[in-house]
Amino acid sequence: MNNLISIHTVRFIFLILLQVLLFSKINFLGYINPYIYILFIVLYPVKNNRISFMFVSFLLGLIIDVFMDSGGINATAALVTAFIRPAVLKFSFGAVYEHQALKFSNIDFGQKLIYITILTIIHHFTYFLFEIFNISKIIFVLQNTLFSSLFTITLCILIMTIFSTKSK
Repeated sequence: MNNLISIHTVRFIFLILLQVLLFSKINFLGYINPYIYILFIVLYPVKNNRISFMFVSFLLGLIIDVFMDSGGINATAALVTAFIRPAVLKFSFGAVYEHQALKFSNIDFGQKLIYITILTIIHHFTYFLFEIFNISKIIFVLQNTLFSSLFTITLCILIMTIFSTKSK
């Protein structure tokens, strides 16, 4: 149990540092921004307490907000993503999630991609909706969501592949 807590603590700190020091500086064409810290929400264990998971997700977003001076937008998007995650898990993995037998290292690539894609789009849509906060600019919100999501999904898959501990 202590090993599991330490792994998630290291992942939490590593993703915050990566987001704040590297990925927050990336801004391609004015609307492509990667938000790699959501990988913590994606990879968080399924069996853990949901209330503590939502609190830690909110804390993650709040810490990112403090460093990026974004006024709570990351905390809101992270909390919404954490709240919707069980429904996305059920949709993406079905019976495997229902029986609490889900291990991300044993899931095939297609299901992981669907899962990551849905969570990333939810996170980014929430983020850009609150950042722009103008319903008349919904096309701009959708454009930012689409392009930033594609970039974030690509980076998440790349990072998960690089740091994979899969042993067969």
